[in-house]
Amino acid sequence: MQKATGVIARSKGAPVELVTILVPDPGPGEAVVRVLTCGVCHTDLHYREGGIGDDYPYLLGHEAAGVVESVGEGVTDVAPGDFVVLNWRAVCGECRACKRGRPWYCFNTHNATQKMTLEDGTELSPALGIGAFADRTLVHAGQCTKVDPDARAAAVGLLGCGVMAGIGAAINTGNVSRGDTVAVIGCGGVGTAAIVGARLAGAAKIIAVDLDDRKLAQAVELGATHTVNSRERDAVEAIRELTDSFGADVVIDAVGRPETWTQAFYARDLAGTVVLVGVPTPDMELSVPLLDVFGRGGSLKSSWYGDCLPSRDFPMLVDLYQQGRLPLDAFVSEEIGIDDVEAAFEKMHHGDVLRSVVVLDEAGA
Repeated sequence: MQKATGVIARSKGAPVELVTILVPDPGPGEAVVRVLTCGVCHTDLHYREGGIGDDYPYLLGHEAAGVVESVGEGVTDVAPGDFVVLNWRAVCGECRACKRGRPWYCFNTHNATQKMTLEDGTELSPALGIGAFADRTLVHAGQCTKVDPDARAAAVGLLGCGVMAGIGAAINTGNVSRGDTVAVIGCGGVGTAAIVGARLAGAAKIIAVDLDDRKLAQAVELGATHTVNSRERDAVEAIRELTDSFGADVVIDAVGRPETWTQAFYARDLAGTVVLVGVPTPDMELSVPLLDVFGRGGSLKSSWYGDCLPSRDFPMLVDLYQQGRLPLDAFVSEEIGIDDVEAAFEKMHHGDVLRSVVVLDEAGA
């Protein structure tokens, strides 16, 4: 058992707190990771606001890179000293998805069995089974993916959630291929990553849609060929104009609202693909004429974590980053301290950043 400093959400909507937490020694299949960096993601804000559950207190943070410090019995894939990106899809290898050769859909992903606690013994719920706004965290060893140790932690740690979700939404879920037309609705961190993914896949035309000209300008810097400010004009009409009236081959909704999903549905070509990667809230409902669903054909997909397989995708994307072919540094809007998380939530709410990244160890900067 060792002490660490971590950021918790104690109750719904309350400002986060910096507290001392207790991290158990790793048990069978577990690892303790010294966290170098951790991105501030919308999901952490959703936890704080009660949008994911009410298992307070939550230990926030999950987009992290770090160094394995110790491992428990039976762990062979990682060892102390390994540089890792943490993931929330530690596949089980035994569920029906894994046995059918589709581990990216694993329905029984692993987390650490033991609980981290406050000093008074109160058990903490780690965000996405990780809890990385802390000096150290306890995870299942399968949540540790080894990558190139020379890579910048502040950048590659973002593959742990938002950037992977966006890139994967384009490449894995949307199956974007050479010459495709792609539209991305919502150009925050995930949407911008989807644009980067579409560019990596060789899309011929990439249309960025957002309400904020600042985000649209950033989308162009990272690969968008056209932009649409949907505050000023109808997004569906604009996408159709830019695609010879047909609509895009793949439309990615990175917002996750009924309005944006409906835009995506009607902005795609016949037999095209809609990918929902933005996360809706439980109260949202959708109404679309069933005849339109039938008549337009194609695929309507949800993208879970970019349908990624961390052991396959993280090392490959880090290699692309190291080769200068994947601009992960552009997603790091600022580096902050662990006591700046609440301020980072406010900046994120106002659209001022793609990602604030908490630096817990100077080796990660």
